Amino acid sequence: MKKGEKKTGKKKKSIFREALCWIFYFFLICCAAYLVVNYVAERTEVRGESMYPALNDGDQLIVDMFSYRFTSPKRFDIVVFPFQYQEDTYYIKRIIGLPGETVQIVDGVIYINGEILEDPYGNQEIRNPGLASAEITLGEQEYFVLGDNRNNSTDSRQPSVGNITREQILGKAVLRIWPLELFGLL
Repeated sequence: MKKGEKKTGKKKKSIFREALCWIFYFFLICCAAYLVVNYVAERTEVRGESMYPALNDGDQLIVDMFSYRFTSPKRFDIVVFPFQYQEDTYYIKRIIGLPGETVQIVDGVIYINGEILEDPYGNQEIRNPGLASAEITLGEQEYFVLGDNRNNSTDSRQPSVGNITREQILGKAVLRIWPLELFGLL
């Protein structure tokens, strides 16, 4: 056997092995991407001005769909949940009331368990308290949500949304990725 023939055989095995490694790595990347997109994070777009000034129409967000598997949503978290009456429609709102609390809006002011909520996010006095004109006591797994643009938001004050359950919350908006000049954590 000549010296050149032996090297060619090794070279063919090496190329085959290299190709198998690339196929394997590609498969791993596809699996990881599938897991991230379906179980860890998702991109969503803000539609409308209900979360202004925190979020604007057209903002692109990353929603953390993983952490609420281990922790509970907190007051003032921005959450994403489906609108129950329209398929493929998702709402982005801020949590105001937590499970077991009583929420009421009187004279434009939010009360939690009878005490005024120090709310740094609402950008105006609430003109229409809706369902919250009377006390609303949240169940064990219920949350009361509002848009930051209080007078231009469809939220827990309206019967079409009402209180949302823990089960309905898809995740927490954590990062704005577009527009680039506003890129950052929420």
